[in-house]
Amino acid sequence: MVCLKDSHLISKDLATPFRIGPVSVRNRVVLAPMSGVTDMPFRELAWRYGAGLVVTEMVASRELVNDTAESWSRLRAAGFRPHMVQLAGREAYWMAEAAKIAADHGADIIDINMGCPAKKVIGGYSGSALMRDPDHALELVEATVKAVDIPVTLKMRLGWDENSINAPHIAKRAEEAGVKLITIHGRTRMQFYTGRADWDAIRLVRDVISVPLIANGDVETAEDAQEILRRSGADAVMIGRGSQGRPWHAGVLAGAREPEREEIAAIAVEHYRMMLEFYGEAVAVRHARKHLGWYLERFAPDLPGEQKAAIMTSRDPVDVIARFSDAIAAGAVERREAA
Repeated sequence: MVCLKDSHLISKDLATPFRIGPVSVRNRVVLAPMSGVTDMPFRELAWRYGAGLVVTEMVASRELVNDTAESWSRLRAAGFRPHMVQLAGREAYWMAEAAKIAADHGADIIDINMGCPAKKVIGGYSGSALMRDPDHALELVEATVKAVDIPVTLKMRLGWDENSINAPHIAKRAEEAGVKLITIHGRTRMQFYTGRADWDAIRLVRDVISVPLIANGDVETAEDAQEILRRSGADAVMIGRGSQGRPWHAGVLAGAREPEREEIAAIAVEHYRMMLEFYGEAVAVRHARKHLGWYLERFAPDLPGEQKAAIMTSRDPVDVIARFSDAIAAGAVERREAA
């Protein structure tokens, strides 16, 4: 069960619902779509612990239409609603066809990826590369909106670089094309994840659109969430890297109870087991390592290197679980003794 903190500690802005078109969202803290991170097990845990909305990993539109196994794995719902699917692509036809497939298979909302800065994505003229050609980008938006009856949203950055801050221009045109919500990460593509997100610059988008706005970038704490809302004028916040190693954190920002130290190992082990079930042992053991690493960095930072290496390299799930549980428990004891 997710318990709420004392009411005076909960931000009404974050704890209250909002809408994306006809779709109700239970609170204003959204888990960002992150390739290789927000797979179904991660989203299921984030939802269980109170995130207002979770978004799939980026699904490549052409690959989905061409029926690849990875695209279908990313598309799968986690058994709760709303189911928000993020699509990426560079051609209007594939985006529209993929949107139809997603809608036919349970998507409640389609999100268009115009923000991913990864080289392999922009190298295919997708993601944030689309911001270099707004007219072409809007063709994709219009085609996607026309293809489905469910809400379509758009996630992007401030622009390609500091000399082309065109998010307000694209956002305004996207709203005119029928997009129901805009998410802005407060960096340009060329910044990647360096420096600090510019929360004030997000307000330039707020000033030109009337649909809901989500602000994203460097939100770690409840204080960050309040400040990004204040400075951007956004309706909700999105948390990405701040949730790595703590899938419950979006819910905590929305007012849910922070897990006790003794609970963290159990949640992390359950996460590992969920991945084993979802991917199968051979794949899951490799995929889970980055998550194990994030948990250890947060909750057992003083773990000796050889012990961490044993956890990260073992191919035996039983051995991994035993070593990992001991490491997190020992980290909790060390923190209590230090306090």
